[in-house]
Amino acid sequence: MIEVEGLTKSFGGLTAIDNVYLKFKKRELSSIIGPNGAGKTTLFNLITGHLSPDQGKIIFNGRDITNLPPHEISRVGIGRSFQRQNIFPRLSTFENIQIALFSAKHINGKLFSQAKNMLRDETDEILESVGLTDKKLMQAGYLAYGDQKRLEIGIALAIEPQLLLLDEPTAGMSPRETIEITKLIKKLVKKRGLTLIFIEHDMDIVFGISEKVKVMHQGRIIFEGTPKQVKANAEVQKIYLGKDKK
Repeated sequence: MIEVEGLTKSFGGLTAIDNVYLKFKKRELSSIIGPNGAGKTTLFNLITGHLSPDQGKIIFNGRDITNLPPHEISRVGIGRSFQRQNIFPRLSTFENIQIALFSAKHINGKLFSQAKNMLRDETDEILESVGLTDKKLMQAGYLAYGDQKRLEIGIALAIEPQLLLLDEPTAGMSPRETIEITKLIKKLVKKRGLTLIFIEHDMDIVFGISEKVKVMHQGRIIFEGTPKQVKANAEVQKIYLGKDKK
């Protein structure tokens, strides 16, 4: 579904992404792990058009999407959540999803006052899918942290993505919230037939969801394989997992 070919990105004298080659198959559930500063989020930013590579190409469903702006990349079917909340905190939960749908369907924002009653069924369906129906009238900035993460996933779903990128979806969550969001991700991916790539530091989440794991270090992919293969790899244990982890 998506291929990264020779991708390189530097910031001054620092090479954040160093000649990376990757392939992700359709409907595959993949994670990217590695120490802080390994280049994981930079890779996501390149794929989604928030950064331009110095070299290399990004191919999605056979199409070269390198250097397309973020709004065009979202329209080809790539949805994303961010490390930090990317919601409209002063709008209601319902309005956050509705506006995302307006954007996905190219409804002019200038018509919002006339269009505010449009796409209500579609909005309600997404809210139900992420478990926020009972909080749809709440101002988004007052949602609990875990619910804001749910909302952000809902916003990403509004474009009807084929590929969903999640950047640390459980970061900062309580153990209960982590369990709930993990179940939600599994459910949504299966129900919607999505391809999933996510960045995560919680290895229980990584090994509980992933079919394939890519390990980054200093801007390079140092290993990729199944969770079992990653756990057993000596280099990955040394750099990231720790020798005491099995």
